[in-house]
Amino acid sequence: MRLIKRVGVVGAAIIVLFLVVLIVLPMFVDIQKYKPRIEEQVSAATGRPFTMGGDLKLSLFPWAGVSLSDLHLGNPEGFKEQDFVSIKSFEVQVKLIPLLFRDIRIKRFVVDGARIVLEKGKDGRTSWGGIGKSSAETEEQEKEPREKRMGGLPIKDLTLGELAVTNGSVLRIDHGSGARNEISDVTVRLQDVSLDRPITFLLSFLLDRKPVSLEGSMGPLGKDPGKGLVPLSLALFAVKEQVMVVKGTVGDIPAQPRFDLALEVPEVSPRKLMAGLNLPVPVMNDPQALNKVSMKATVKGDQTMVALSSGVLELDDSKLAFSAKVKEFAKPDVTFDVAMDKINVDRYLPPPGKENGEKEKSVETAKTTPPAPVKKKPDYGPLRKLCVNGRMKIDELAVRNARMRNIDVTVTGDKGVFVVKPVHVNLYDGSVMAECTVSVVSNVPRATVDVNSHGIQVNPLLNDVMKKDILEGTALSRFDITAQGDDFNGIKRSLNGTGHIVFSDGAIKGFDLAAMVRNVKEAFTGAKTREKPRTDFTEFRVPFTITNGVLNTRDTSLKSPFIRVVATGKADLADESLDFRIEPKVVGTLKGQGDEIERSGIMVPVKVTGTFSAPRFAPDLEALLRQRIEQEVRIPSELKDTLKKGMDLKEGDTKPVEEGVRDLLRDLLEKK
Repeated sequence: MRLIKRVGVVGAAIIVLFLVVLIVLPMFVDIQKYKPRIEEQVSAATGRPFTMGGDLKLSLFPWAGVSLSDLHLGNPEGFKEQDFVSIKSFEVQVKLIPLLFRDIRIKRFVVDGARIVLEKGKDGRTSWGGIGKSSAETEEQEKEPREKRMGGLPIKDLTLGELAVTNGSVLRIDHGSGARNEISDVTVRLQDVSLDRPITFLLSFLLDRKPVSLEGSMGPLGKDPGKGLVPLSLALFAVKEQVMVVKGTVGDIPAQPRFDLALEVPEVSPRKLMAGLNLPVPVMNDPQALNKVSMKATVKGDQTMVALSSGVLELDDSKLAFSAKVKEFAKPDVTFDVAMDKINVDRYLPPPGKENGEKEKSVETAKTTPPAPVKKKPDYGPLRKLCVNGRMKIDELAVRNARMRNIDVTVTGDKGVFVVKPVHVNLYDGSVMAECTVSVVSNVPRATVDVNSHGIQVNPLLNDVMKKDILEGTALSRFDITAQGDDFNGIKRSLNGTGHIVFSDGAIKGFDLAAMVRNVKEAFTGAKTREKPRTDFTEFRVPFTITNGVLNTRDTSLKSPFIRVVATGKADLADESLDFRIEPKVVGTLKGQGDEIERSGIMVPVKVTGTFSAPRFAPDLEALLRQRIEQEVRIPSELKDTLKKGMDLKEGDTKPVEEGVRDLLRDLLEKK
């Protein structure tokens, strides 16, 4: 019995002594002398200068605590900002003895006045680049199995009284573009944290002085944190309006992360939201566009795949149903299915005046600033790894004022070859069927396009798209085109192929071709007549070939009640220039056509030059002169025979022919 008492007394004495040591030790140990050593270790680990301006405080009982202040992690040379990270104060208090039993009990973990500056120089260097481990160390770590590096958390229990980050800020500076953005008043709070009940948290900050917050809960984490499924609930608010809700589960985060989440965007106005956050609101044709958005979808995934299902997006008056799946991230295998009821893309495009203003501004800027550096060639490596299989359907689509219906597109692709087949579109009472293949197997992309269309009403199409009333009729077409290159001008110059377009029962408006080939003066001068000039036709056929961006036609023909013509020439698609010659072939009688207008005149070919946007029409004066001579002067048969003989004579034996021609010309002049 006495032995037990003595052991108890000794044990109590040891505990008391231990507690006394914990209390008294910090009073006699000068921990300030360790500051240079700590600064040196942090600098070595980060590769940046590190200083602690304030005192280093240590307590061991009843809570083991460390308190630091005025911390500065600097930037490398060459940056204007001195600090990359600065912290006004940092304090942590932990119970020591429970740590021996993997029981983490934290009373306080508070960081106040943390400031992070993300700076990008004009040379492209960033203040956050190159921090931490060397690339060799990182690569070596990546070789380790993920399960070994990130197993379950080695703790038995966790209790956290308060975790807080207060008065934080993040400043982003881009010296190249002059952009400067700041997130201020950053606050993070977790309170009363444990493993056996949900953890509530709050993240809030000011974005350009406008409030944004993320609130939610996670857990309970369970007695083996990092393993099993954990409930998650998040809500994102901006300018006091809820903009997104996420609910579901996440699991096995350290070793095999997986998630099953339901995403919802309640009906919100992006236009009002951007204005409330002082973000630039895009200038659009329709000032009421982008005024209502809502979305719902289910997202599931793990280390091998991510799948979107049951997706519904409502944008203004449009409704979109979607699903998608991505697997094998190293060589992405993508499948998707998208169906939309209707959308008018023009509502979301900039007004024409805005586009023109931007173009003029860019031209003016180009005159006063040095040319931009040559762009790097695109890297098509990621596309060669991509495998895709998807379908998109749109019931009604308007773009650039063109109205389309029943759009159905299927896309497949593998190893750098992508096939869009079939493409079906209903367009202005007609339909279009197309196929397209794009290959990026080589460094120069190549494409083939095969299009068939029929029954398209040309006049409303051109009126809607070009705002020009220049052509009437029903069109059908067929063409096969190939192209290569990765810039627009290069692609136009590489175009090759064949095709034809046939317009039936219509009219070309703006000029009277029948009058032009008869050399009616008003047809070329644009003088006002009693009626708007037009060229009616029963058939207008345009067969063509394209060689290196130049369209050529030899047999373009137009049949009308008054005239038959053929056209030959070319159009340079890159330069948008024209060079055609229209020749009258057959002149139909005007009688019986219901035409009482006098259309007399000499038949003369017409030259078409200029550009696509400003074509010019002019009579072929050489042909006109030749016709006038033939009409006014009939060449006698004797002269024709004499000339023919002259062509058969040998050199030096032309004197008889010269004399014959001279006599015939004298007789001709005397007759005149």
